[in-house]
Amino acid sequence: MENMNLILLLFGSFVIIGDIEGIIGPVTSNYVTRTIKRAESDRAEALIFIVDTPGGLDESMREIIKEELNASLPIIVYVHPSGARDASAGVFITLAAHIAAMTPGTNIGAAHPVAISPGGGEEKKVDETMKEKMTQDAAAYIRSIADKRKRNADWAEKAVRQSVSVTAEEALELNIIDLVAESVDELLEKIDGMEVKLPDGVRKLNTKDAEKKEIPMSRREEFLKLISNPNIAYILFILGFYGLIFEMTHPGAIIPGLLGATCLVLAFFAFQTLPVSYTGIGLIILGIAMFVMEVLTPTYGPLTIGGIVAMTLGSMMLMNTNAPFLQISRPIIFAVVGTTAAFFIFALGAVIKAMRRKPSTGQEGLIGEIGVAEDDISSTKGKVFIHGEYWNAVSDEKINKGEEVEIIEIKRLRLKVIKKEE
Repeated sequence: MENMNLILLLFGSFVIIGDIEGIIGPVTSNYVTRTIKRAESDRAEALIFIVDTPGGLDESMREIIKEELNASLPIIVYVHPSGARDASAGVFITLAAHIAAMTPGTNIGAAHPVAISPGGGEEKKVDETMKEKMTQDAAAYIRSIADKRKRNADWAEKAVRQSVSVTAEEALELNIIDLVAESVDELLEKIDGMEVKLPDGVRKLNTKDAEKKEIPMSRREEFLKLISNPNIAYILFILGFYGLIFEMTHPGAIIPGLLGATCLVLAFFAFQTLPVSYTGIGLIILGIAMFVMEVLTPTYGPLTIGGIVAMTLGSMMLMNTNAPFLQISRPIIFAVVGTTAAFFIFALGAVIKAMRRKPSTGQEGLIGEIGVAEDDISSTKGKVFIHGEYWNAVSDEKINKGEEVEIIEIKRLRLKVIKKEE
């Protein structure tokens, strides 16, 4: 403690600022844990997390709360800026902080649990008994957190059971948070001198003139969080199939295949952190398969309609949860399904038709062409004039000079012909 006080006297106190924004998942949990460890090792005066979240996964939320409750420095959760929300898992995290603050124009609440099965599992019907068990567990957990921090446990339980939500001013009146501040600077002034109970004793905060140091997510964390967004993961999944199919129709292109495989790997990584339904994945693959079959064996409608229906249903069922913030955007689903249908019906269809088209150049391009016999043609000799060139030719029937002939085969630069039918 003497060394720490000496450092503060020489260099002044500082606070570290981090962000909890968007859906709370494994990436956010790792970032919060890393930031807390960094703040502890740097002996920061306090750690402020600026929060704006619709909620997230239960497991990630509990990992963050464990770090908060056992931190060796004051943790301050600040719902900011104006217009931000602190819902679902965010409510638990805010109540677990040593100091909770909000900006005017923000809200907190609606923490009712929803059925989520991270890591990809078959969609399950959650019966009333299971729902009640989930609610009871969440209510007991949030009440224990509120009691520990001496906050309004009755309201916390209502946030879980009744999904109630309040404004910043109401939260302050109800003893849900400790203060309301317009900015981080105002927050630092208001918490200056407050005492916080830590595992190793009580600490009095000295934050009035504290220096602010931000610890943002690393590029790796930002990238992993980006692809863990349900909409991004879904688009990567579809682009992966585009790339592989393009590679199969254009062997040797390599780049589309590599990009497609990369997109699929990234998509499946994201699916490990999201409540994905295997039924939804299966329907999407079935829909794409129907589009491919439509191109290969045209049915002029049924397979196309089936592909659109299967892919649309699979996309809507892909996220195995009722949580709105984990659902794939409907406009994105319709855009992706429409683009996929158009791609297979028109673009890929044109490619495959071109591959099946009769060659128009080289020796193979002569099959079926019409020429003129330059002399009598027999089974052993003869000549044909075609496309401005003279070719040796034979025929199983006798063809007289000047008659038109049709080419039916090419062997060793010799044409096999028949008389052109009148």
